[in-house]
Amino acid sequence: MNRVKPFLKWAGGKTQLLDSINSKFPYNEDFVYIEPFVGSGAVLFWVLNNYPNLKQAIINDINTDLINSYKTIKTDVESLIIILQQLENDYHKLANNLELKKVYYYSKRTIFNDRTSDQVTQAALFIFLNRTCFNGLYRVNKNNGFNVPIGSYKKPKICDANNLKTVSKILAKVEILNEDFEATIDYATKNTVFYFDPPYKPLSETSSFNSYAKNSFDDNEQIRLKQFLDKLNLLGYKWILSNSDVKNNNSANNFFDDLYKEYNINRVLAKRSINSNASKRGVLTELLITNQ
Repeated sequence: MNRVKPFLKWAGGKTQLLDSINSKFPYNEDFVYIEPFVGSGAVLFWVLNNYPNLKQAIINDINTDLINSYKTIKTDVESLIIILQQLENDYHKLANNLELKKVYYYSKRTIFNDRTSDQVTQAALFIFLNRTCFNGLYRVNKNNGFNVPIGSYKKPKICDANNLKTVSKILAKVEILNEDFEATIDYATKNTVFYFDPPYKPLSETSSFNSYAKNSFDDNEQIRLKQFLDKLNLLGYKWILSNSDVKNNNSANNFFDDLYKEYNINRVLAKRSINSNASKRGVLTELLITNQ
């Protein structure tokens, strides 16, 4: 089987941190892998590529639109590819006409937000918007309306049929959930490894990129997550957590250092490209926290 890669562009995707995450991973294939905030699945697909004899993989996300896409790829990838190919053909025909591209993009965004289409069409629209919106960002308002503007790509790859088919095959052995992250504990067994990539704590008050669901993942949620990790630790499960390093913006901010003081806190370099101000893009540190 071909090596599978994420089918989405994703702000905060973990592809660039895989080497650092790899160093924290157990080199024993006899384990269950659980990812409660799957996002674009960069770490999931890395695990599936590198541990072919993995006992079981369970993924979860609170984002229903995202999980619908995973489930659709798993169960009806051929129908999905037909719709995506049509969307790609239509969009590429408008490559030299920005105004018509805008009309097309925003009309599809409206249909997506109506959420009256069938499951496969909704998944296709989700992937289309992801491939054509600004920087692959997923952001919704309080009414759960996707509100990211059109991106500047002339002819983006919207339908990668070969990869989608590969993803479909590899997802056949993956349990897909759409629940609160705490529900994933019900799937843990002996030798379970959890990887957590929650919506990051914003580095400043003006950061709005964690509006990932209609209910925001605020500091209270970060604390609830830490309490859940304490529970997993007491039960003997290994876990790895990624999050923003708020010290990038304020060296005196000890939110995570205090919260996870009894665990292993590592700072790793990561390139940040999601910022309207180009001067604020570049290399920052992110946190990689482990209990072992």
